[in-house]
Amino acid sequence: MSDASRPRRIPEWLVPAGLILLSLVPIVAGVFRVGSLATGAAVTADNARFFDSPVPVIVHVVGSSVYLVLGALQFAPSLRRRRWHRRAGRILVPAGLASAGSALWMTLMYSIPAPVGWALWTMRMVLGTAMSAGLIVAFVAIRRGDVPTHRAWMMRAYAIGLGAGTQAFTFLPWTIAVGTPPDETMHAVLMGAGWAINLVVAEIAIRRGRPSRANRRPTGTGGTAASAPIMRA
Repeated sequence: MSDASRPRRIPEWLVPAGLILLSLVPIVAGVFRVGSLATGAAVTADNARFFDSPVPVIVHVVGSSVYLVLGALQFAPSLRRRRWHRRAGRILVPAGLASAGSALWMTLMYSIPAPVGWALWTMRMVLGTAMSAGLIVAFVAIRRGDVPTHRAWMMRAYAIGLGAGTQAFTFLPWTIAVGTPPDETMHAVLMGAGWAINLVVAEIAIRRGRPSRANRRPTGTGGTAASAPIMRA
């Protein structure tokens, strides 16, 4: 096969780098939030709930930041072939659970600010629970040697966790076209669109990464093995 006819290989760091760049949106916003709490910024109606109960916010920002960065690096093939992958997974899973758990706590216990309505409140509860459940299912799966199930649920959980990064871009066209903040209904639609985009991309990646039946090998416990495990805990 000539060089011209060979398919071009995507650099392995392109996906992790892109995910980290997308993660910078919620990470920077979280650091700014924690900084305002630490420096005693002015208390307003929009941030009073954070000053009244700052611990969940701090847990969420720290857990989410660690989860998003380590999760992005787990998509690098060269790291998946090293012990780093498993060691990072042991940090990534608790960080993800801290992120999802604190998000659920804040959704339940904080007052609902405008323009957050019951539609967005419900989405946050459902997706926060799904992210936590996905991490647990993935952990249990890898403990029994089921790599494809582990890989799939870790990718789904990461897609949910990265929602805030994508939501910045779903809001951008509205901001440019309309120039005013969306109302409660449109706010929920734009937020939901960010999660939906991520989950669709995750499902496409999961299906493309599944080995064909001819390439599946039974493991010692009766499961199947994939050639490229992702986010092993």
